Amino acid sequence: MRTPAGQECRFYYENFHRGRSDQECRLLDANPKNAHKWHPSDCGNCPVPAILQANSSPNLVLEAKINKGFLNLFGRKVEVRAFCSKHLIDVAEPRVGCPECAKEKPGLSDLFNL
Repeated sequence: MRTPAGQECRFYYENFHRGRSDQECRLLDANPKNAHKWHPSDCGNCPVPAILQANSSPNLVLEAKINKGFLNLFGRKVEVRAFCSKHLIDVAEPRVGCPECAKEKPGLSDLFNL
């Protein structure tokens, strides 16, 4: 679904049908450690849509929380942590993905070595 910032994100949900006014980030809502309430303006500086576009691995699990800024409104940042559910390791760069999963994929030399 398209976020208020104009990017596609599978964790964003909105429903304005028949007078409803529901907007939520299901990734942030799923984290019980997130102490701050999500606002639609948080989508503007969220790295999750870019991560999802760069890496479509089914083993990549994301966890997000909001770091508060000045007066809990200005300078708020969405912090994302990623790990691989297949190898059970933290992923340092979520856009690139799990290094162990990358080792398992065949390289170009393997494809042309008949």
